[in-house]
Amino acid sequence: MARSAGPRAAPFVAMPRPVALDVKGVSKRYGARDVLSNVDLVAEAGQVHGLLGPNGAGKTTLLRLLLGLAARDSGSVRILGRDVEWMGRALPDGLAGSIETPAFYPYLSGRRNLDLLARLDGLPARERRPRVVEVLERTGLTTQADVAAGAYSAGMRQRLALAAALLRRPRLLLLDEPTSALDPENAGRVRSLVLQLAADGAAVVLSSHDMAEVEGLCEVVTALDRGRVVFSGTVGELRGIAPPGLYALRTSDDPRAAALAATIKDVTVAPSADDGFDLSANLDALDAYVIALGRAGIAVRALEPRRRSLESWFVSTLGQRGAGPPPGTTGR
Repeated sequence: MARSAGPRAAPFVAMPRPVALDVKGVSKRYGARDVLSNVDLVAEAGQVHGLLGPNGAGKTTLLRLLLGLAARDSGSVRILGRDVEWMGRALPDGLAGSIETPAFYPYLSGRRNLDLLARLDGLPARERRPRVVEVLERTGLTTQADVAAGAYSAGMRQRLALAAALLRRPRLLLLDEPTSALDPENAGRVRSLVLQLAADGAAVVLSSHDMAEVEGLCEVVTALDRGRVVFSGTVGELRGIAPPGLYALRTSDDPRAAALAATIKDVTVAPSADDGFDLSANLDALDAYVIALGRAGIAVRALEPRRRSLESWFVSTLGQRGAGPPPGTTGR
């Protein structure tokens, strides 16, 4: 008698994440200049969304529009499921951000600045003190909490601005180059905090022109150039259209290594001003080349990135201010 195989397990289907921010066709004009032109951007809960572009691309203007600091000329914005139009009104619950150069009362301590902001935002008295203590700890400012904000360095003011945004327990957090003035230790602290916020379910939109930061933090990228979207898609999709990375290579036998490079697909070499040579290759080709060097008995003495693949894309695409968007860079 044949046995029943029993019920089959249903295939796993990933559930779509809630949309925290939906920007459609947003444009902004100052005088005769189009600062933003028909910009679309969708950020989901639990996601770090990179807003990428050179200085002057329109990143800060877009964040200002989303925080109600300027009015858009056209287009629509939905934040946390609601259409918003709040010029002159309080920010919607769950939205917070830090943009441009943060400013605080210089004669008040960091702690008192945060307490004042919490009061202005309507946080009940019983919740203010523990919330302020929490955000000071999360941003690494506990030991400087009672120092006057006027004595803070640029990096400390940047962290204080992040602490102020965290007071609102944001479900959508907008950050304008949050690590630009920070030393490596505190930049790492902020990046870890951004990832933790996303892991806890918040959507984070992070503007940057640091490709390494975007690649390390972001799942999805929207790239702007002269106010227009020139790419929208995942970091993986961006890697797929990016030109090869550039590396500096020194070996135990550079002439033989250069000759061997000619036999490996998608690997090119050029003389370097220093010892060794410059190598251009995508990661798969680079792996194949390094393996071939080892099999040929040629030791790799130094292999250092001069420009990562995504940095090459940034320079070739967003660095050409007069060029239009290259084919295939408008992703999804």
